Amino acid sequence: MVSIYRCELELHDSLYYATREIGRLYETEPVIHNYALCYALGLIDSEVYSTTVAEEHSYRYFCPEQVPKYEEHLTPLNKQGIYVTPARAITHTAILNTWKYANNNYHVEMEKTQKNIPSFGRAKEIAPESIFEFFVISQKELKLPKWIRVGKWMSKAEVTVEQLPKPQTTEGLFTCKSPLNPLDVIFTNQVISYDVVNMPPVSLIQNVQMRGQYYQFTEMKDIKIPVRMAYHFRS
Repeated sequence: MVSIYRCELELHDSLYYATREIGRLYETEPVIHNYALCYALGLIDSEVYSTTVAEEHSYRYFCPEQVPKYEEHLTPLNKQGIYVTPARAITHTAILNTWKYANNNYHVEMEKTQKNIPSFGRAKEIAPESIFEFFVISQKELKLPKWIRVGKWMSKAEVTVEQLPKPQTTEGLFTCKSPLNPLDVIFTNQVISYDVVNMPPVSLIQNVQMRGQYYQFTEMKDIKIPVRMAYHFRS
């Protein structure tokens, strides 16, 4: 029996990650990737981080290489029947921060220089009290954490979880309001139209019209979630 949880995430700090870089502007899109949510919610089993205890601890507290291992870490969730959708902003505001840094070639490369030329950049962040919505689909009951940390600054966020009633499975043409990971739906549904949200590591799609099976609820007819979503990765 499938359980579907509707989760609201309220920011208690500003949220930052570079969705796109436009010159000196680093912009945060009001969407949270489902890969990031899986890590933040603690759904990644610690045993899959590494094959040895020593490597596991080094990965958690120190990362010797900047090489993501999404396939290795997220594939076990498919076996457990757990899937997390990306999160969309229900309400949000943005703030713009300007930061400065100095030329440190003399420090990094031991170069002699008579100049200390400051430079700057701007970060567009999502402000505290912004609220996001996402769904967790599971073949078993889950206990999700109330507090998590997300983004580059490890921003604190509060998670409110509502277990939805038993869904009905319907087949046909439908529109999903929640953002989706295209790699996770193209194998089970026919995607007809969508808007692209460009962001790494996999661009998301939203306002998706598709044909296939989906979950719906009698009292919440605006919620329609594709059936059989699972984590897939580029070969």
